[in-house]
Amino acid sequence: MLVYAFWIFHFLFMIWKWIDRKRDQECYILDYECYKPSDDRMVDTVSSGEIMKRNKTLGLVEYKFLLKAIVSSGIGEQTYAPGIMFAGREENPTLQDGISEMEEFFHDSIQKLLIRSGISAQEIDVLVVNVSMLSAVPSLSAMIVNHYKMRDDIKVFNLTGMGCSASLISVNVVQNIFKSYKNKNALVVTSESLTPNWYSGNDRSMILSNCLFRTGGCAILLTNNRALKHKSMLKLKCLVRTHHGAKDDSYNCCTQAEDAEGRQGFHLGKSLPKAASRALVDNLRVIAPKILPIPELIRFMVVSLVRKWTSTVSSTKGGSNSPRPVINFKTGVDHFCLHTGGKAVIDGLGINLELCENDLEPARMTLHRFGNTSASSLWYVLGYMEAKKRLKKGDRVLMISFGAGFKCNSCLWEVVGDFGDGTNNVWKDSIDSYPPNTLANPFMEKYGWINDEDPSTFVMR
Repeated sequence: MLVYAFWIFHFLFMIWKWIDRKRDQECYILDYECYKPSDDRMVDTVSSGEIMKRNKTLGLVEYKFLLKAIVSSGIGEQTYAPGIMFAGREENPTLQDGISEMEEFFHDSIQKLLIRSGISAQEIDVLVVNVSMLSAVPSLSAMIVNHYKMRDDIKVFNLTGMGCSASLISVNVVQNIFKSYKNKNALVVTSESLTPNWYSGNDRSMILSNCLFRTGGCAILLTNNRALKHKSMLKLKCLVRTHHGAKDDSYNCCTQAEDAEGRQGFHLGKSLPKAASRALVDNLRVIAPKILPIPELIRFMVVSLVRKWTSTVSSTKGGSNSPRPVINFKTGVDHFCLHTGGKAVIDGLGINLELCENDLEPARMTLHRFGNTSASSLWYVLGYMEAKKRLKKGDRVLMISFGAGFKCNSCLWEVVGDFGDGTNNVWKDSIDSYPPNTLANPFMEKYGWINDEDPSTFVMR
């Protein structure tokens, strides 16, 4: 009898130990801070037009293409650009210009985050920095360690070339470290350097990036320390990464390259929509069983089988196929935090996931207010949800991002704590004006037509 009791006790102890260990591997967000540059860096219609006019390689056709792209981009007049743009030196940047751009963000957002959270720089155990298009020696992560005088045993990761999906890759790095080490704090720093990557040529596939990308960044503080659980905002439920780099068309659709004249820029290929759609489908196929309730999965499976059978019968009789079944992600997700890659990206996600305008509103408004801030975009979208007080305890937030490679990364967060009163939110000064009655683009009003005789001149209405 004692032997049976021993083995039962041992079995229960092992279960408790396994559960206890899993609790130490959980990943929480303590706080985050989105970067907001000064107002003198705001790109309104006039300043944007002046920047475009300085590009002497553009002809009338290219000017019209740019105007059309800006008008249809979904971007407003309050986005931000690097200081070098306003100094008129965007075509001749120095390495120090790029470093200074990043230092402004590092010194502002990380400092605010550490002060507000009560976590000192010396308490950071893991630092992950992702800035895709600027590589410096010492690394950008080393600059942060030096500036904040962090410990000499800190685990540091410096990621480059990961594109707009890099912040979730950084979170995944932290998540994996938390599986091996207990009671650790991690700092993820995500941004993009636009200063050395302004394209001054006339290749349409490369000038488009000038219209979409804007200055931004975010610092995120994560932990697996159980003692800090009650201070946390979000808990990571699962994270899925999809990489289609083995497919040539996916690999080549977003690349840093040089045009025929040797001018460096960022190429956006015609195969991009197809690559993004394919990566999204594969990613959702993996994450759906992890985040959706069983009844919805069963419903989707039954509907899919019925459609397959009816399609087979219809084809033998010469009939048409039935509509494609769509899985309802809203059965397991309360909020959708979508990458602000552009209006077409948001529209495409809305169609694929069958989302309503209320679901797409945070991404659309973020694109309008801050533009495409690359890997940090997701956190501005989250900030919008926070500022609108949409996030309640127990809510589930799905993040989806795309990036060069080609990659689609997604993760699910659960709201576990209070987001505060919004006084530290990046949206605090403008949230009351969103959503506006209309997202009319002021470029069409001010630059309504272009003088055909002098294509370098925009004509004000």
